[in-house]
Amino acid sequence: MVLHSANCGGISIMRTGTRLGIARCRIRRAWNGTNAPSTTEIMAASYMATAISYRNTTTTIPGWVPTIHNDHPRGYAYETDSHFVHFYGRDGGLWVQSSGLTATEAKSGSLDDWIDSVFGAQTKAMVKHEVGTVTDGVWRPGLYYDDQILQALDTDRVERRGAEQSLYVLVERLNELLLYIEPEAAGIDAYGPKSRELLILAATEAENVWAQYMRRANITPSGQGYNTQDYVRLSGPLHLAEYEVFLAAYAHAPKVRPFHGWVSTQPTKSLGWYDAYNKAKHDRSANLSLATLLRCIEAVAANLILFSVRFGPYSLYQQSTPLASLVNHLFTLELVDCDPATFYVPLVKLPSTIRTDLVCDETKSYVVPWSIEPLVV
Repeated sequence: MVLHSANCGGISIMRTGTRLGIARCRIRRAWNGTNAPSTTEIMAASYMATAISYRNTTTTIPGWVPTIHNDHPRGYAYETDSHFVHFYGRDGGLWVQSSGLTATEAKSGSLDDWIDSVFGAQTKAMVKHEVGTVTDGVWRPGLYYDDQILQALDTDRVERRGAEQSLYVLVERLNELLLYIEPEAAGIDAYGPKSRELLILAATEAENVWAQYMRRANITPSGQGYNTQDYVRLSGPLHLAEYEVFLAAYAHAPKVRPFHGWVSTQPTKSLGWYDAYNKAKHDRSANLSLATLLRCIEAVAANLILFSVRFGPYSLYQQSTPLASLVNHLFTLELVDCDPATFYVPLVKLPSTIRTDLVCDETKSYVVPWSIEPLVV
């Protein structure tokens, strides 16, 4: 395997010749800290590193609990000119992976041999995104800290606050329905004017977000306006089918995957909650019975997912906002059937004083601004 070296604002990167490519480095700064490198430094990057994803099966880091690989069984590694770098990650829930748990060691031998001997790496795969690179407007595990999420997803707190308000209205109305109807047994199929009203509101909000993504990707409508034949193209690039939502406060409520099975051959019918909305909206008398509580749960969950894709899921659970309080009360959000090779891996600028022995520490302050690649649908 041929390795090439390049310089990225003082970070010399080693990467395979088979995937050598010019980094776009569309950097948008949202940094207040003094440790972040300048945009000029980052724009000096000609090439990016490629990371390896794998499963950890052992822990050999001196002084650390020998079972850390059980709690953090995923690993992501690459090499700089002087060090090997490894990030720990989880393999369930939101598949958290962050620079808060990073192992480094001065290079000796190959990266492949290092991850084998130190972490017992198994089921290896090359990460599809270059290190330090994200897709425009699309959250994936690897983005964890709020300041990094805002910069990488090219957004700000003002835009996120507007989206939170819209989502809050939907979640609050669903919560109100649940005061009268239990989301289990016969209750899940209950329907009425209020459920139809919520279904229409949630589906039109989803359409609004879809249209924003289509414009972000510079896609023109296939007809007079966007429709599901256009929107279904977002399913893969936004990884929508991976998200699963369930009502945490209700033991027997069904888990829902609002976008699972969405296909271009039947772009409306294959999206059950959206198909129900479309029919109940245009013919209330004939199709009111389609606007069930289950379809409302799916439609609101779809909006929860779209918010998470655009702004990351953590503000829904970790911040002190009315929306976070309500979401924490009602929902649990997880990624299922996901591919860790599609996750993001942060690029760190290690200081010259970094230790050369095998250590595990926090490297958040060393993460450089993310490079943003265009969304392609």
